[in-house]
Amino acid sequence: MTVVTIHYAKTNLSRLLAEVEAGGEVVIARGKTPVAKLVPTPAEPVKPKRYAGMWKGRIGFDESFFDPLPEDELALWNGEGD
Repeated sequence: MTVVTIHYAKTNLSRLLAEVEAGGEVVIARGKTPVAKLVPTPAEPVKPKRYAGMWKGRIGFDESFFDPLPEDELALWNGEGD
């Protein structure tokens, strides 16, 4: 594990990230007090679990949502016009 100052970390971030990618750990310290640790992330990003109805009660549509589009806007959706 490597311990570096904040100034060194700002100046050499790419080098420190390469060390972390190789499996190392880097502790960033303010003076002699550790304040942060750079560690490798998991191989696959963690995705939040999705489930049916997860947005129920958080979003809604009023009745105007289902109204037909005006002709000029409908033409744009169909690839016509400007």
